[in-house]
Amino acid sequence: MFVCRACSIPWLPTSYVLGNLSVLAVGVWAIAQRDSIDAVLMFLIGLAVTILTDIVHFGLYYADAESRFEKTPDFFRFCGGMAILSLLLKPVSCVFVYQMYRERGGEYNVNFGFPKITRNRDAYQSIDHQDQSGSSASSYNQAEGGKPGSSSY
Repeated sequence: MFVCRACSIPWLPTSYVLGNLSVLAVGVWAIAQRDSIDAVLMFLIGLAVTILTDIVHFGLYYADAESRFEKTPDFFRFCGGMAILSLLLKPVSCVFVYQMYRERGGEYNVNFGFPKITRNRDAYQSIDHQDQSGSSASSYNQAEGGKPGSSSY
């Protein structure tokens, strides 16, 4: 499989580039196909997997590449900085993609550790069904002490 060297980071292997490009392609598919829940879920899973694989790639290749790129340290620092920035922004992207998944009707309850404040709505009365409309008006009139339309001044 051929990958353009201009598109890759010279100190990271081709698996890093192909993994991130494939997740990017699934992300474009998830955004373009607005009615697909599966595309968004695949994008979310892909982002989570690339977070782990990026950490492994950096751990395996960073120290060795630092000694290989002593002649061009600025280029190495820039490439490494952009790769690390991409890794740091992926959890934020996961939160937004999960929100998009929930908006499209996803049913997985994933708790990221943030507390949710929910109200017990069982005690609320529905305003759609007015079963006791006549009795509430008569109880109001009895509390006022008179008939509707009469004044008690």
